[in-house]
Amino acid sequence: MSTGNLFPQISRCVAILALLATGAIAYAQDAAQKGLAIATEQKQRDAGWGDSQAEVSMILRNAQGQESERKIRIKSLEVQGDGDKALTIFDQPRDVSGTSFLSFSHATEPDDQWIYLPELKRVKRIASRNKSGPFMGSEFAFEDMTSFELEKYTYTYLRDEPFQGQECFVVEQRPLDEYSGYTRRVAWIDKNHYRALKIEYYDRKDQLLKVLELNDYKLYQDKFWRPMVAEMTNVQNGKSTVLLTHSIEFNTGLEEKDFDKNSLRRAR
Repeated sequence: MSTGNLFPQISRCVAILALLATGAIAYAQDAAQKGLAIATEQKQRDAGWGDSQAEVSMILRNAQGQESERKIRIKSLEVQGDGDKALTIFDQPRDVSGTSFLSFSHATEPDDQWIYLPELKRVKRIASRNKSGPFMGSEFAFEDMTSFELEKYTYTYLRDEPFQGQECFVVEQRPLDEYSGYTRRVAWIDKNHYRALKIEYYDRKDQLLKVLELNDYKLYQDKFWRPMVAEMTNVQNGKSTVLLTHSIEFNTGLEEKDFDKNSLRRAR
């Protein structure tokens, strides 16, 4: 083969590779844009609920299937222009009664979290580096107890896939917080109502750590969907935690003053 015939073939190969590279970049951009659009729609559909109070059971299950139950109350306040606030109060059993946890979610800054331990009679701040630790011995981490904020993640649409008989978008969410315990989350979002039905959590080694399934959704005020059952399963240690919501009320009159650090001590 003469060099005169060789150069046109090389040029064609280079052109084909350039087209493939351009297509890959465009696909990546499209996947990111679609992932963000899905997350934005999910967030917008749940805007405007104001405040809520819920009665919840937390069921801890070890790898052998043995269970223990805690009774908790969760008060939440929607904050315009920032993340939401939540106060979790433990009522039963006696060894955790009076324990309370306060969380201020933020869109772009690290979340603020405090816990009041009655046996120590003091409020302890949860450091950013420790938010990947277990929340009250459960399979939920402290960082799982915050509201979903768009700015906390980058997004990539992966595929369409059914889950529990419902058509879903599957979206990868990568946390921007350097202290997150996760490299990424993969969420199944149903196409009809944009509710999270399943979320996979991958640890710092990018190994599957936990799977959260959200079931028995109920509609409130003709707009706001809430799961009555949320089960977090740790696939690495075999333990799981179930949150069972018995009741939830909206627009109960909660205000900012109900969510300051002093509220931890007086929570009843």
